[in-house]
Amino acid sequence: MHPALGILLFLAAILAMEGVAYAMHRWVMHGPGWFLHRSHHRPGGRFEANDLYAIIFAAPSVLLIYCGMNRSWGDWAVWLGAGIAAYGIIYFGFHDIIVHKRIGHRFVPRSRYLKRIVQAHRLHHAVEEREGAVSFGFLWAPPPERLKASLGKDQLRAPAGR
Repeated sequence: MHPALGILLFLAAILAMEGVAYAMHRWVMHGPGWFLHRSHHRPGGRFEANDLYAIIFAAPSVLLIYCGMNRSWGDWAVWLGAGIAAYGIIYFGFHDIIVHKRIGHRFVPRSRYLKRIVQAHRLHHAVEEREGAVSFGFLWAPPPERLKASLGKDQLRAPAGR
């Protein structure tokens, strides 16, 4: 496979993963997979049951890279698996490090883009329950004003300190 085609496949995989992540978050994690994801919407310790999703979502990437390199699936599988892995790394950086600060840092989002996705994810966490949450993607988020308008007042978590 020509390297330029491989790079295009890699980039397409990263972009497509935002749609996959949205669908999995909206209809699996806030659906039948809530038993694991619930831990992410509640105060907790260093590790959450929700962290198992990282392993689950990494499996296709590992399979594609392994089979592309060792089972004659071809270069396309390696490029695709690498794109899925890259999305996972980007997601981890934004979600776990920047937004949830699971690794201590002093970085303050200053760009409009980063502020928007951080605020959208915080609005997602304004609801503790499975139903009523907003903003299920992560690298793209609707404007915060639209998200705030979609939140039901009866579903919001109590203010801190109460």
